[in-house]
Amino acid sequence: MRKWGIVITIVYALVVLVLLTPVAMLLAGVHLADLLGDLWGAYQTLIYWVPAGAALVGEAALIFLTVDASRQRLKPRAHFMVSVIVAAMLTAMLAAAGIWSVGFAARGDDFWSAFWNNGLYVAAFLLGLWLLWGIFFYAYLRNSSAALSRVISWLLRGSVLELLIAVPCHIIVRRRQDCSAPIATSFGITTGIAIMLLSFGPSVLLLYKKRLDEYEKRRAQ
Repeated sequence: MRKWGIVITIVYALVVLVLLTPVAMLLAGVHLADLLGDLWGAYQTLIYWVPAGAALVGEAALIFLTVDASRQRLKPRAHFMVSVIVAAMLTAMLAAAGIWSVGFAARGDDFWSAFWNNGLYVAAFLLGLWLLWGIFFYAYLRNSSAALSRVISWLLRGSVLELLIAVPCHIIVRRRQDCSAPIATSFGITTGIAIMLLSFGPSVLLLYKKRLDEYEKRRAQ
């Protein structure tokens, strides 16, 4: 299962970096002729690797937590806290993307200049969301014997809800021909898709582990 975890993580990384990133840029209004140059420029910026890196780290953490759970007897407390931290981080990304999409749809390009043009404010906002969701998941999962499966379920539902918000907002700002607003809404769309795809990787390994556990029970009978 560990090898399959590595394969799934690599495939997910390729999807995010090679497929979803160009899609986000096209949705934001980048012309196809300029796509390769702008794509290479995005790969060289730190701000790109913050959300992309969070998605990749979250995928790897959930994948290998699942893999290790099937091969080693790790302490449930370690599993619980890792699940809380990763779930809070990814849910904070979804929440931020949804809030920004609604804000830009409502106020257009003026939404960013009202608060978000200060990097410290943006960082404080994201960290605050991470902390709030961390408290929520801690309370929600602390007495759960299946923390990881619950986290994956929440991420899948959250990504669907975020897409239901981001897609209409993107249509609004594109029809209004805003300048910078489509960047935020395209980020919302691709973030929702990325985390939706992320939730499927651990789900596959959890189903595989469940099937192996059933075989073990049959042998023991």
